[in-house]
Amino acid sequence: MARRAAVPAPYHRFTKAQWSKLRDGELMTLTAEDIKRLRTLSDPISLKEAEEIYLPLTRLLSYYVEAVQGLHNVSTRFLNTPDQKVPFIIGVAGSVAVGKSTTARILQALLQRWPSSPKVDLVTTDGFLHPNAVLTERGLMERKGFPESYDRTRFVAFLADIKSGKPRVQVPVYSHLVYDVVPGEEVTIERPDILIVEGLNILQPGELPRTGKPIVFASDFIDFSVYIDADEADLRDWFMERFFRLRETAFRDPTSFFRRFSEMSKDEAGTFGQKVWETINLPNLLDNVVPTRGRADLILKKGKSHLIEEVQLRRV
Repeated sequence: MARRAAVPAPYHRFTKAQWSKLRDGELMTLTAEDIKRLRTLSDPISLKEAEEIYLPLTRLLSYYVEAVQGLHNVSTRFLNTPDQKVPFIIGVAGSVAVGKSTTARILQALLQRWPSSPKVDLVTTDGFLHPNAVLTERGLMERKGFPESYDRTRFVAFLADIKSGKPRVQVPVYSHLVYDVVPGEEVTIERPDILIVEGLNILQPGELPRTGKPIVFASDFIDFSVYIDADEADLRDWFMERFFRLRETAFRDPTSFFRRFSEMSKDEAGTFGQKVWETINLPNLLDNVVPTRGRADLILKKGKSHLIEEVQLRRV
């Protein structure tokens, strides 16, 4: 019986050392103080880590941006239509506490410092969560962060407006302090060259309508996607570490939605945090976040130290 040919893996795999060599002389335009300012509460990323991981990535992104712009130029010539700037959209996905915000902020800072000085905006999907009043009415407060807790129609419309070149697009503002969308408050995105979108479920395709009606998903508008990966046990530990740090800082604010946790004993707070992980974050991770990993263009795999140990790049 003839052997079947091996199916090539969809990703090129690199150790950190191998990936770092692809920097190819790309200059670091950030300082150690910049990195300290950009990283989140529990992310230990250093300037060295940024050089080894994010400089090769920004070099790669420069090629992708150039290629997409070239395709756009060819298309406008073919259609004989006016040339119009179309933003390049980068998606950053991954679990709660994995470090999405740090990655998104560092990418934004590095891309803004390209020689062409592009306008780079950053948006999180938190603003597209339904307000707490709506979630409560629908019985979804315990599923906040799950796909159904987002206004996916509005999010897709936002991405469509950005890609269509709409000059001013509004984004709802979410406050982590009050744990809710801020009524009447919005941020205006004005013609970015590059838009970074960061969120849990940006790569999820969603459900297909039973009517057979055509539908678009958020991932249809993303030109390059990054998924930050880590083992389940490490994610749990990082979540609990962040929870306890917030308990000693932001949770102490009198206006904080989570004020009561700063007043609990450490054991009580730990029990509650563990329950949140086991009943909300973990099921969402396993059911809705991890299954989208294979849709990403680039996977950054973190080790127990919260530092990236392996990079996987989708074959083109």
